[in-house]
Amino acid sequence: MKNEMLSLEDLKVFLDEKVIQYNQTHFIDSDPIQIPHRFTKKEDIEIAAFLSATIAWGNRKMIISNADRMMNFMGQAPYDFVMNHSHIDLEKLHPFVHRTFNGDDFVAFIKSLKYIYSLHGGLEAVFTNHQGQNSMQEAISLFKQLFFEIPHPSRSQKHISDPNRGSAAKRLNMFLRWMVRPNDTGVDFGLWKNISPAKLSCPLDVHSGNVARKLGLLSRKQNDGKALTELDTSLRKLDPNDPVKYDFALFGLGVFEKF
Repeated sequence: MKNEMLSLEDLKVFLDEKVIQYNQTHFIDSDPIQIPHRFTKKEDIEIAAFLSATIAWGNRKMIISNADRMMNFMGQAPYDFVMNHSHIDLEKLHPFVHRTFNGDDFVAFIKSLKYIYSLHGGLEAVFTNHQGQNSMQEAISLFKQLFFEIPHPSRSQKHISDPNRGSAAKRLNMFLRWMVRPNDTGVDFGLWKNISPAKLSCPLDVHSGNVARKLGLLSRKQNDGKALTELDTSLRKLDPNDPVKYDFALFGLGVFEKF
């Protein structure tokens, strides 16, 4: 396909078809979103999704395997573990490791999640209350500040990105997609009703970035915050109400079709 030959209208038709192809339940089988899909309670889904997204970099099979280990460490009851853990429970988390995310980070995240749910109304409330008029990037930055208000290892801060420091915040944008986009095809959850999908941003990584460049949706070479803004602008031209649906198309074209 020669992207220079595609008009915006043709590009939309092409990508809309790819969204339909990949935004299906079979997508779950090879994606970390399968972990929160194992739960039915809202808070379990949120916490399982947040922790799975937090370690979502590297080999996808390893991500899924280690996210599954996280759930096992929490007795397959993440919300109950977050709210009612003992010191001994936290000590048992220390053997966990996924790349640079280790047991100390895991413990810190559990404590911060308890802080968020106990004193700030939970993950949904934090993101909903801090959402911007047209974007969720400021909410992500403010969430990071809030998340690390309590004592924590300084090393743990690197595991939550800050858009205000130039990051594309891929993992938190993916988490927000999971929570906010409607559950029309059984992939995303649509749990958070007070944030519009129009405000979401594409989880920008090497796959979606490379495909976006080949299609003329993105010119910036780095996958950073400026690139995310550029990609947001392009995707909003294709669908201003649900721009992040194209994550399925870009990711699918990159990972499954080697576009």
